[in-house]
Amino acid sequence: MSLPYNSDLILRAKKLRKQATPQENHLWYDFLRSYPVRFQRQKAIDSYIADFFCHAAKLVIEIDGSQHYEPRGQAHDEKRTEVLQKYGLEVLRFSNRDINLHFAAVCELIDSTVKARL
Repeated sequence: MSLPYNSDLILRAKKLRKQATPQENHLWYDFLRSYPVRFQRQKAIDSYIADFFCHAAKLVIEIDGSQHYEPRGQAHDEKRTEVLQKYGLEVLRFSNRDINLHFAAVCELIDSTVKARL
């Protein structure tokens, strides 16, 4: 199944890959890049860019900074999750703090979610 995307987002997605946060880089380089099931970084889906996407498991992973915990950010994230779920995607959200302090637990949850969805 091919997911729709806004082609105008492709250049922005490339830029975001080059300007990844420390937490995104940590998750990518220390876990997802070598994970046995393929993940993509900054994947355009519909009118959004997912931080990480696994096509096989239909899984989106979002790493949230502080702006995501303000009312406007929360409302945007709820809408985004709703749109992504319409495509049969599951969305896992982790805070920067989760990555910094509970990295092993984050990786275990991602692994168990992928395995359950395959």
